[in-house]
Amino acid sequence: MTSEDCLLRVDHASCRINRQSQLRVTHFSVRQGEHWCLFGGNGSGKTLLANLIAGKRLESGSYVTYREGLEPGRDIVLVSFEEQQRLWQRDNRLDMSEYSDRAEDPGTTVSQLLRSGLAPDDGLSDAYDSIVEQLDLGKLLLKGIRFLSSGQIRRALIGRALIAAVGDPRKLLVFDDPLESIDKASRQRIIDCIEARRKSGFSSLLLCRRHRDILPGTTHLALLENLELTRQGLLAEVLATQYFREQMARTPELPDSLPLAEPPEMPASASSKVIIDLEDIHANYGDKRVLESVTWRMTSSHHTLIEGPNGCGKSTLLSLICGENHMAYGQKVRLFGTQRGSGETVWEIKSRFGLVSNELHNKYVKGWKALDVVVSGLHDSVGLYDDSVASDRAGAKAWLSCFGLADSWACYYHELSFGQQRLVLLARAMVKNPAVLILDEPCVGLDDYHRQLILGVLDLIASQTRTRLIYVSHVSEEWPVCINQRLKFVSAGEHTHSVVQHDL
Repeated sequence: MTSEDCLLRVDHASCRINRQSQLRVTHFSVRQGEHWCLFGGNGSGKTLLANLIAGKRLESGSYVTYREGLEPGRDIVLVSFEEQQRLWQRDNRLDMSEYSDRAEDPGTTVSQLLRSGLAPDDGLSDAYDSIVEQLDLGKLLLKGIRFLSSGQIRRALIGRALIAAVGDPRKLLVFDDPLESIDKASRQRIIDCIEARRKSGFSSLLLCRRHRDILPGTTHLALLENLELTRQGLLAEVLATQYFREQMARTPELPDSLPLAEPPEMPASASSKVIIDLEDIHANYGDKRVLESVTWRMTSSHHTLIEGPNGCGKSTLLSLICGENHMAYGQKVRLFGTQRGSGETVWEIKSRFGLVSNELHNKYVKGWKALDVVVSGLHDSVGLYDDSVASDRAGAKAWLSCFGLADSWACYYHELSFGQQRLVLLARAMVKNPAVLILDEPCVGLDDYHRQLILGVLDLIASQTRTRLIYVSHVSEEWPVCINQRLKFVSAGEHTHSVVQHDL
């Protein structure tokens, strides 16, 4: 290859995150037609390097050189959770539903999102229809992106990137763990769709935390650790190194005990207390029915797994029980033995639940330190607005220590990696010792090391506290050992789902 084939190069980069940390990269380059994977654990520097390359950092011009004619804002397309958060926050900020005759504002639709990757004078490419079909986006085209599940908006962002890149050798697509938060069927759709279009000329940069998620067609691999690029080269050669094997073999050390540990009650099955009792529950959004005849009983002896495809209604079901959805009123929804709508406040309901979810993750923006985020869990607020007492801060620090974040309590939440933010949210959920801990895809954004850590700690929570778990996952067999009840979503007609419950 000649130097003209080089899309971009990074030389002697020193990019500061905060007073203690900075990314260091001596040299990295991407040539046209290459498909790189930046591989590393949480906080290793993958996203920071990708943002530097994409011109999202002020320092970019000092360290990154682009091929003549390549404009980062136009030709480098990002698909990431951070991009999802940005779009979600923008649409919520511009929500005009209260001024609409129908009290509805779809915001940015999937169709508009897909077309936004094209230049104003471009018509729809020949690949548009096939990409929409292959990613199963046809039924979502008129739907607002803020009403999509995390997996659905991820497919839409991938579709936008591919539509913009097909046949354009200037384009560099940056995929930040594109298979995260995706159900099994959609995972294969995404893999096939990306692979089918690699030969059209674009280059790509995959950010990846797990060996199993390296996409087919990847040509080169760069390893990052502790904000330094440590190895790079052809994929097969780097995978074969002893260094890579040692990184994959790392396992976390679990704490012996948890803060506020309290041995759980061990009632006999017949006398177990009913925590959640739903009977023949329905849920509609406008004319669209999402849940059909849902019945579910969870007792104090259960730790429940909830499974189902993207967009089936799992998040709607969770919102019905944790006080955030008005559709619970007038239906047979009993929580801790009390019928919803019997005079309890939303805040009384929330006080019994801890929550980790993509939606909550989206709500925290700049300005809060990690410790503030954890302490805010005691108040069920997004952010901390009252002075906290010493005991609250001590409890919050103890939970951060459980997840290996003892030195991060004073860091700003937005400066932590996505995976580290996820661990902070789990500490926030547990700091009030909730009766029920709702975990909506808690391992999204975590590398294998931290997945083992979080699953191990969840089993400790089940054995050392009275907190019961509700765990939502798309990944087969990736859930805590303590799980003993399964709730599986099954189709009950077009766009509608019911559930099947059984004990394990």
